[in-house]
Amino acid sequence: MTLLYTEIEEQLRAAVRELLTDKATPGATDGGELWKVLARDIGVAGLLIPEEFGGAGASAREAAVVLEELGRTVAPVPYLTSAVLATRALLTATDATATADLLEQLAAGEITATLAVPFASSPYRPPLAIGDRSGVSEAAVVGSAISGRIAAVAGADVADLLLVPVGAGLAVVSADDPGVTVTPVTSLDTTRPIATVELSSASARFIAIDPNALQDTLAFGAGLLASEQLGVAEWCLTSTVGYLRERTQFARPVGSFQALKHRLADLWLEIVGARAAARNAADQLASGWSPAAAVAVAVAQAHCGAVAVHAAEECVQLHGGIGMTWEHPAHLYLKRAKTSEIALGTPGDHREALADLVDLPGPA
Repeated sequence: MTLLYTEIEEQLRAAVRELLTDKATPGATDGGELWKVLARDIGVAGLLIPEEFGGAGASAREAAVVLEELGRTVAPVPYLTSAVLATRALLTATDATATADLLEQLAAGEITATLAVPFASSPYRPPLAIGDRSGVSEAAVVGSAISGRIAAVAGADVADLLLVPVGAGLAVVSADDPGVTVTPVTSLDTTRPIATVELSSASARFIAIDPNALQDTLAFGAGLLASEQLGVAEWCLTSTVGYLRERTQFARPVGSFQALKHRLADLWLEIVGARAAARNAADQLASGWSPAAAVAVAVAQAHCGAVAVHAAEECVQLHGGIGMTWEHPAHLYLKRAKTSEIALGTPGDHREALADLVDLPGPA
């Protein structure tokens, strides 16, 4: 195992960064055209899809590099929701041929999908049933039709397909179905909108998945989300250092003040730790799901979420007055960091799970 980036990963990073530098607009909420270029021209939509289905056959390590770059720009594209979570869910099908056509379309960038669960769902607890207003249960399925309501689904506003967990399977529902209503709701992070999905006798195609596939998919997404959080934190530190070098006070660069140097040094140490945790999680996930991967994911999410929030808070504060304005993008990174911190399990959820994973439970 190595936490260093390979030559291929650096080449992928350079391609994604160049595109985002050229086409991404800070604060943009519509990333449709940007996603088309990323998905089709660079091929990020099919990174995790095997070559036999038209994908790149890459691993979680390459996907993590893309997420780092997307975190640095808080680009409003559905990479995490479609190319990671939804794709991973389809890859857990017990019959690979049942999802071949969907994977081929996803790899080509022809369609976008989302896993229809609340974005705050924890990998350590199954999504709630329909009676709890957060998911869909088997009781809501009649024949090939499905009804229910799922709140706070990320990526639903731009998805062509909704993958709804039902029992030990997935119900694949077209977003254009007359029985589907997707209602955007106000979100703290406008660069990653959430929506309420309502299904009323919507036509569905059912795909069997492994019993623990949903929790494993959420854990896989949580492990890679750490890389996005790393990207957010790194941008915040780089932006802040650059600003403090240029901003002067009392005829001196503000960055020369010892108190600020200490704050930046402490933040740098936190981010170095976050990088190690995120890279370890990506590397373990690249080798397949295992007890070691479960520990790596829990460690990464327990640490990286808080680091991203701290980095964004320091970015806003150390930019002074301009950091408090809508014109400066610092607030976008703070919002992304805060919402990502509770996505796919809170740091507390992951710490609690980690204690059991390493056989260090708390006192009874």
